[in-house]
Amino acid sequence: MTYKFNTKLIHGGFDSDPLTGAVNVPIYQVSTYKQEAVGKHKGYEYSRTGNPTRAVLEALIAELEGGVRGLGFASGLAALSAILMLFNAGEHLIISDDVYGGTFRLQDKVFKRFGIEATYVETSNPERVTAAIRPNTKALLVETPTNPLLKITDLAAMGRITKANGMLLIVDNTFMTPYWQRPLEHGADIVWHSATKYLGGHSDVVAGLAVVNDAELGQRLAFLQNAAGGVPGPQDSYLLIRGIKTLAVRMKEHEANARQIAEWLAGQPAVKKVYYPGFPSHPGHEIHKRQAGGFGGMISFDVGSGELADQLLRKVQLFTLAESLGAVESLIELPAKMTHASIPAEHRNALGVTDGLIRISVGIEDAGDLIADLAQAMGV
Repeated sequence: MTYKFNTKLIHGGFDSDPLTGAVNVPIYQVSTYKQEAVGKHKGYEYSRTGNPTRAVLEALIAELEGGVRGLGFASGLAALSAILMLFNAGEHLIISDDVYGGTFRLQDKVFKRFGIEATYVETSNPERVTAAIRPNTKALLVETPTNPLLKITDLAAMGRITKANGMLLIVDNTFMTPYWQRPLEHGADIVWHSATKYLGGHSDVVAGLAVVNDAELGQRLAFLQNAAGGVPGPQDSYLLIRGIKTLAVRMKEHEANARQIAEWLAGQPAVKKVYYPGFPSHPGHEIHKRQAGGFGGMISFDVGSGELADQLLRKVQLFTLAESLGAVESLIELPAKMTHASIPAEHRNALGVTDGLIRISVGIEDAGDLIADLAQAMGV
């Protein structure tokens, strides 16, 4: 039987434990497994290579994203590291210019040293992507919406470009999750997540996930997952499975609250600009509507100066000043000095990631309380 998405969240990857009938996947807190004879085992031999709890998580995310294989990692950047290990010295990548600071740091400070080149391009402009392709370009890495300016990239257009040029399309789907957006349906080859964020949803686990649309590509990535060893433990895998069960109800509340707060921010004289994909005036709004089912819970807004931003961040009481996003509690941060500090200042300023830009991850508290907190912090 084919189930709808909300049902898959609860039942995907696991029915019940065949030994006990437990309705939740057991936490197999084990590092190694007894073999009946040399090379003869029950599907598991060492937990870096495979663990029954992690296997359920991997099957679940593959089903939710519509891929052929899912893979679990110790963090989102561990997932991205394995993905970047698919490429060789001398090969070239194109990456969204307004990208998460950790993604930029990993490529620019680590994989660049190994001879993997990258060009950062405004991927919301297909012509610029096409112009950046070289004979040795092997992949396009996209965030949509981007972090923190929430730029929109047309995934179907990127899929056509990458297929025509023999490239992989790799999409960071952390902000949207498969609840709102499934990039593999629009031509992506690999989708990955910082599962620490919305998928976990409760600020209690650090993990990453990746899903591929091709079995052979899945084998290559699984080899790297095992060889490099950046895998989640069974406890983290269990917490992610538990968090994913409530993804639908959480994402609806995140979005409903975000819309109210974005509309309120847009009416405040102290706010110079609001970045929110749900506004019809937001660049790429119509493209996003075609490829995603909702607008998410992320908002960025500029108050014009670092001094004013610092004042606001010091005065909020309900919003928590912290890095990360996607949790049930609302978080607030200054990208230029926190999540994107690893990006050179000149690059940040050129993009519009100013010292006055504030990013909020809207939680599922009462929207009126969140607006009141921002209002008192702004003195309005």
